[in-house]
Amino acid sequence: MKVVLLAESFLPHMNGVTHSLLQVLRHLERRGHEALVVAPRSGPVDRSLAGGARTILLPSVPLPSYPEVRVTLTGAARLAAIVREHRADVVHLASPFVLGWRGVLAAEAAGAPSVAVYQTDVPAYAERYGVPAAEPALTRHLARLHRRATLTLAPSSSAIERLDSLGVERLRLWRRGVDTDRFAPSRRDEAWRRRVAPGGETIVGYVGRLAAEKQVDDLAALAGMPGVRLVIVGDGPARAALERRLPEALFTGFLGGDELAAAMAGFDLFVHPGEHETFCQTVQEALASGVPVVATGRGGPLDLVEQSRSGWLYRPGDLAEMRSRVQDLVGDAAKRRAFALRARESVLGRGWDRLGDELIGHYEDAAGLRRAMRDPRPARVGGAVGERVGRGASRRPDASVAPIGPRPPAAPLRPRRYVAVGDSLTEGLCDTSRTADGEYRGWADRLAMLLALAASQGEPIEYANLAVRSRRVRDVVDVQLPRALELGADFVSVLVGGNDLVGRRARPEHLARELGDAVGRVRATGCEVLLVTPFLPARREARPFVARFARFNAVLGGIAATHGARLVEVAAEPELTGLDRWAEDRVHLNSAGHRGLAYAAARALGIPDADALGALEVALHDDAGDPVELGDLAWLRRHAVPWALRRMRGRAAGDGLVAKRGTLEPVALPAPAGRRPSASSRRAG
Repeated sequence: MKVVLLAESFLPHMNGVTHSLLQVLRHLERRGHEALVVAPRSGPVDRSLAGGARTILLPSVPLPSYPEVRVTLTGAARLAAIVREHRADVVHLASPFVLGWRGVLAAEAAGAPSVAVYQTDVPAYAERYGVPAAEPALTRHLARLHRRATLTLAPSSSAIERLDSLGVERLRLWRRGVDTDRFAPSRRDEAWRRRVAPGGETIVGYVGRLAAEKQVDDLAALAGMPGVRLVIVGDGPARAALERRLPEALFTGFLGGDELAAAMAGFDLFVHPGEHETFCQTVQEALASGVPVVATGRGGPLDLVEQSRSGWLYRPGDLAEMRSRVQDLVGDAAKRRAFALRARESVLGRGWDRLGDELIGHYEDAAGLRRAMRDPRPARVGGAVGERVGRGASRRPDASVAPIGPRPPAAPLRPRRYVAVGDSLTEGLCDTSRTADGEYRGWADRLAMLLALAASQGEPIEYANLAVRSRRVRDVVDVQLPRALELGADFVSVLVGGNDLVGRRARPEHLARELGDAVGRVRATGCEVLLVTPFLPARREARPFVARFARFNAVLGGIAATHGARLVEVAAEPELTGLDRWAEDRVHLNSAGHRGLAYAAARALGIPDADALGALEVALHDDAGDPVELGDLAWLRRHAVPWALRRMRGRAAGDGLVAKRGTLEPVALPAPAGRRPSASSRRAG
């Protein structure tokens, strides 16, 4: 694959964007891909750091208030010519804003897909640099750029929420990797610690650019704390002012490589006060180094710091709370040690090789998206048939297509005893296709049918569905999963969490870890597990919950990797949850939505010819018509008000209900043409 990477800044200026870009370049070289870097010229470049990639450095001028940042005036026509000359398969836009906008236009002109990697919230910096009136215009530009890109990759749940609020649709989660060999507790250098804190003080450190948007001056709140040595690693335009503001702190200047790793591991505690971090790589490096973290409870750190386990998150702007959180860990060495162990554990498995391979997968998906956007007909994407995507795209519910998403695993799963657990989505509410009154089918029932159709002749599939509406994570952990093991399941599907996450005091990471522990127990028996991430409709009313779902699902992805579970990331397949896939109650899938989810699960299981089987299933079980859309008043009267009344009375829709298929029973295959299906056949399918 040939990749053009456009960066707003590059070597010799080292920052988070440059660091990530260098890791990507090295990974592309290891995987045999050909990369070209296009960036503003700001000084001599050590090409050995760039993984052998060719570079084109464009004439640039320094930003007056921040000379380390340089702006190039090169136009889109010149960039398009570079893309064509390289015969690029994809254009990677690293933290795009000025050059990145021209890069989007250049990619379009050259017929190449663009992947925009959101890494810097430029509009949020406007107030910090004394121009708050510019924020609305900068925000409009940011939104326009990412909506125009073929695909946008965001590093955290807060970043996803931010972009989603701006109307960015083709959006995926792509985190940052960390070098757990370089950043490790073993790098702790006692000689360095004695030089820095000769009196044996507790070393509280910060690493990062010294600039207004990082809010390093907030560390003045730690002044006068007894027994503490504040160490600030980094450089930038605010250094002189910070040295005056923090006269007792040690400023080391810029450190890199092994020097930085030794300093990071030498800290007893890491503090990061910045409120505008889309990810915050230095927090992740501190965790990898076995250093507890105190960070502001906003932005990227929300996904990285586990409250009361690997560190503390304080209320944004509450510097008294920041000081108290630091004091808590400074005064309790045993707690620091416990937090340090969990800090290291929390980032294991996040190496750049894994993240680099994910990025290459996103490149491939962007190429398919680009073809689909140019051609309204179904197009081959990422190994599956895909459609044009976009919020609210108009599709008939019987459009049997396989959405864009992860490629299926090499080894197909062939279970004999399948048990589905979860809540109303897995029970199948609102999927009334080919069912008797009061009965529901659902994606899991459809998946059981696909498994049965794919099984070898004479190998019947047994299936149970223990899901009940209104159930929560605790019900699945304490009741449904243990029951699945009692039944002797060799395959379990899990889709739960939505009812918890819309609660007033939801704790997404805690819920996901609770579910993860149960998944680990199931996997320890040898049972295969499919995890499906909970999801929301793309409606205004759902936006307050988007970040919670993203945080829960981010942890769930790590759980799948840790325990070797299969995973369907529904957020990565936006057409699965288009508005035409929801029933009139706006919170449950209609028949088309259940069908699409079943096909996505079938691909995750590696079911051979899942798309062809899906087409057969559509022919056998046609939907009754187009999805129904109630007006707001009718929806309130028919669905919202009854739900609210139940909540006020402490009741749930599932009270008194039992599982619709509480024991394993053979899946009845469709009757031959011309024969009327039996009741058991309708129920099983």
